[in-house]
Amino acid sequence: MPIPRNPTHAYALRRLTDAAVKHLPSPPAGSRIVYDTVAKGFGVRVTAAGARAFILTYRRKDGQQRRYTIGSFSDWRTAAAREEAQRLKRAVDGGADPLGELEQSRTAPTVSDLAERFIADYVPRKRESTQRDYKRQIKANILPAIGKLKVDAVTFDEIDRLHRTITKRAPTQANRTLAVASKMFTLAKKWKVLGAPDSSPPMRTGDNPCKRVERNGENKRKVYATLEELTRIAAALDGLEDQGAADAIRLMLLTGARRGETLKAKWSDINLKKEVWTKPASTTKQKGDHILPLSAAAVTLLHGMHKAAPAKAVYLFPPPRGKTEHRLDLDDAWAIVRKTADVPYLRLHDLRHTYASVLASAGLSLPVIGALLGHSTPATTARYAHLFDDPLRAATERASAIIGGQK
Repeated sequence: MPIPRNPTHAYALRRLTDAAVKHLPSPPAGSRIVYDTVAKGFGVRVTAAGARAFILTYRRKDGQQRRYTIGSFSDWRTAAAREEAQRLKRAVDGGADPLGELEQSRTAPTVSDLAERFIADYVPRKRESTQRDYKRQIKANILPAIGKLKVDAVTFDEIDRLHRTITKRAPTQANRTLAVASKMFTLAKKWKVLGAPDSSPPMRTGDNPCKRVERNGENKRKVYATLEELTRIAAALDGLEDQGAADAIRLMLLTGARRGETLKAKWSDINLKKEVWTKPASTTKQKGDHILPLSAAAVTLLHGMHKAAPAKAVYLFPPPRGKTEHRLDLDDAWAIVRKTADVPYLRLHDLRHTYASVLASAGLSLPVIGALLGHSTPATTARYAHLFDDPLRAATERASAIIGGQK
């Protein structure tokens, strides 16, 4: 903005030195500027209260006059302030606007601002469990560490330090936090919050600061319930007080369905005559309808549930206390089952892996397993390839016996 005309301002010229600046008299009111005779536009502003600050008065290329405060006399020596003024003046001659850059820096969005937009505009597109995880990572890890930093000022070092700090207590969690932060900064560039090409002042290159941060190695969990454990789990489910939760877990065991797909299932999705469950795209991870044939055991379970359900029931698993349309979680019930069945290491999602392992043990192919699990790509199903070791070994032993003339 242009410098306003202020009748209380007085201007003078003299060669500025530390001694000269120190002994400049204060004006009776307002402020007074004394300009240097050595460096054009460089001066010192003295207020009625006696405060002294070095300034640079310059004109932008459009002719607008600006005044930039370099710093107070208590923090700067005169010679250093003069050198800084000359450096700034050279930048102005090249088209820079120091005051404009400072103003923009003060109003530039912070990581906290970016997180707010990320949660409002991007996170709602994800599954509910993913939304909860993203919000948890942002609140617990990202904002406390870098929330106050300007988006464009965040460097590789800050992100690497954040990742290493979390790694000390939770290596896998550190990778998850890094993934969320990386997505935030990728969108920041798309939204022109990071490295905007038309911004003034020139910003950092706009590179995602999460790039090249070395992730921690992860060992994929391959936990499957054994037949003995499944027997104990079944007994624990029979004894569970909350049979609504027990039925949900039973259906997951019999179909390999995900927790979210199961809890959001509607009776309109189930065709007991044709013995199929049509999972709508809104509930599946692959965002597409998934038609699942139901086994006899699953149909028997669903028949019993349907007979006991209210006439106008919409969801298979209504909440125990009716506060929401359908049950939201099974954590408490599963905690009881794990303890009763003595499977403390088994996650609820491991029931899906168990279902896949049973299919593989039965000799079903990977494409069939993938179709039953609702995988969108063969690569997702490939994680179960190792489960074919025993069936393949048995098959090759059988072939060798036949070829060798053995019975």
